[in-house]
Amino acid sequence: MNETYSLKEKWRQFLAVLLPILISQLALFSMTFADTIMSGHASPTDLAGVAIGASLWTPVQAGLTGILMAVMPMVAQMVGAGKQDQVSYTVMQALYLSVGIAVGVIIVGGLVLDPILNWMQLEPEVRTIARGFLHAIALGIVPMFLYTVLRCFIDALGQTRVTMFITLLSLPINVLLNYALIFGNFGLPRLGGVGAGLASGITYWCILLITLFVVNRVHPFVAFGLFSQFHRISMKAWKELLKLGLPIGFSIFCEVSIFAAVTLFMSEYSTITIAAHQAAMNFASFLYMVPLSISMALTIVVGFEVGAKRFRDAKQYSYLGIGIALGIALLFGISLLMFSEQVAGFYTTDIEVLELAQHFLMYSILFLISDAIAAPIQGVLRGYKDVTVTFIVALISYWVIGLPLGYILAKFTSLAAFGYWIGLITGLAAGAIFLFGRLLSLQKRMIRSHS
Repeated sequence: MNETYSLKEKWRQFLAVLLPILISQLALFSMTFADTIMSGHASPTDLAGVAIGASLWTPVQAGLTGILMAVMPMVAQMVGAGKQDQVSYTVMQALYLSVGIAVGVIIVGGLVLDPILNWMQLEPEVRTIARGFLHAIALGIVPMFLYTVLRCFIDALGQTRVTMFITLLSLPINVLLNYALIFGNFGLPRLGGVGAGLASGITYWCILLITLFVVNRVHPFVAFGLFSQFHRISMKAWKELLKLGLPIGFSIFCEVSIFAAVTLFMSEYSTITIAAHQAAMNFASFLYMVPLSISMALTIVVGFEVGAKRFRDAKQYSYLGIGIALGIALLFGISLLMFSEQVAGFYTTDIEVLELAQHFLMYSILFLISDAIAAPIQGVLRGYKDVTVTFIVALISYWVIGLPLGYILAKFTSLAAFGYWIGLITGLAAGAIFLFGRLLSLQKRMIRSHS
């Protein structure tokens, strides 16, 4: 990345960083998207099983990979400050940490999975599919976490097109494996929803191997010599990573787990309701890749400018990103109003699921607007390494406001399952307002102290 001197130059550089991230995120999410759609066409029971399994796994995955995302602002600020010699050591310590986290997840997951599933009031077939899905996807936990660190390193250098190409290479592998393992093609057994988990696990190994080749053979990554010398595990370095990463991880966990919690609460409803909810939530999550990608791009460009002490430039990038996110969210909302039936049809041919999913999709429009403000601001604050307040806001807005309100509306009004969605939307909107206030205060203070 380079220093920019006009809004036009910032626009070009921001899009150069953003577009590959967006394509990468859409491609990565397409794995989950394909899992859900193809499982839904296997049967409503397979779709419900994958929904429960994904609801248990997604918040854990998102929260823990969020911890490792500390690498991105750290490396971006090092590069902005001209401290490239420190990058290799930081990345290697993050790789060690990622393996430790992955092993811990596998051990803990093996101990608590059955008790959790037994506690839930699931139909026996749904429970079996959910359990098998989670066992299968566990094969990809270690490579998934290692890849997260390497991807953050690559993206922090502004080389986002590289991770885009890596992800695009892996996407056809995942779709082909889904086709083979879910439906039993190419002489393989028909595994249904369990096959979706196995396909994703294998795909993450492919992504990791491709990424390792790139960072060892392709410039400019070779110049950093990530694996050219041995670095001992440093508790001090881990502490620094965790000091920044834990608030990021917990913030993401609070946000993602609230959606998972709602899906788990919905286990008391029929399989049709669970399937329709999951279809609508999956599509809303797919659209969320746009503000999420903008958030990640903002972390990179803002971190680069903050490292170089160019705080006015960092502020200009902030509002450029938020404006883009809002404009796209409005376009998505209008499109959903017009094509909700066609979108629901991607997931199922079951008439009952189709009609109910359309109703859920209408509520997702309000998600889009709030996410378009909250997600980019979170990315900006991470670029400043201001992460603790983001975690506190996420905790309050989702778990103190959103979920209790949703529970009350679902249990004590005629809204039923839709009440949870209204509660989530309220919490998300509250979080967006709080974060915007924090951003205004932080930027004003930064510019004043360095003017």
